[in-house]
Amino acid sequence: MAEKGLNELLKWSIENSAAPDPSAPESTDRPRTTLTAEALAAIMGGPSDADLMQASMAAITSADPEVTLESKLIAFDNLEQLVESLDNANLLSKLGLWTPLLDLLAHEHDQLRLMAAWCVGTAVQNNAPTQERLVALGGVERLVGMALGERLPPAGKRAGDDDAATAGEGVAAGDGETKEVRRKAVYALSSAVRNYQPALDVAAKELRKRGETVQEGVDATDMDAVDQVINSLKQKAMNA
Repeated sequence: MAEKGLNELLKWSIENSAAPDPSAPESTDRPRTTLTAEALAAIMGGPSDADLMQASMAAITSADPEVTLESKLIAFDNLEQLVESLDNANLLSKLGLWTPLLDLLAHEHDQLRLMAAWCVGTAVQNNAPTQERLVALGGVERLVGMALGERLPPAGKRAGDDDAATAGEGVAAGDGETKEVRRKAVYALSSAVRNYQPALDVAAKELRKRGETVQEGVDATDMDAVDQVINSLKQKAMNA
């Protein structure tokens, strides 16, 4: 809590713990300190990290025109900082936030796509449970496509829909991914595959499907071998 709030809480505590002087006229009592919302939050307990994560996602995905792009970016920055904690990153699954987060990889605004990739990369870094969720939800395939410059189709137009393939090809061909978003997708992919073999296997398979040369049997614990895969993607993104 801020220093001002601490001072108010201390003053309130001292004033209300001192025994009143029964002989003193009521009019001579010293003014009492009033607790602010900030000080009260210190006593009662403010919003939890889970509350803050849910509020951030609600702001990011809000359709309210009064919630500006700048506000959404601030909310995304807050969410990314929250999931730096392993415990909070693991909360993404419990709070049902993985699906909306991955859907944001296909948002119309490139800045939000970049923040989504950044947030994913932070959440899965050195964290096997979140790496597993990313694989289970098809996030690795999406990141591979983004890293190679493909614009993802909007949510609801994934593989399996009648026109998903056509929609995806149209987006990728007509409006490729930006260099900045590609680089952040490479970062997220790098975090996802290191020390987690299932993610690396999926990434290698997807890369080969797209014509990239990736040797068989790359070990996810071999950082030099992983670097060769990731550095190739970095170079392609930088040269885009």
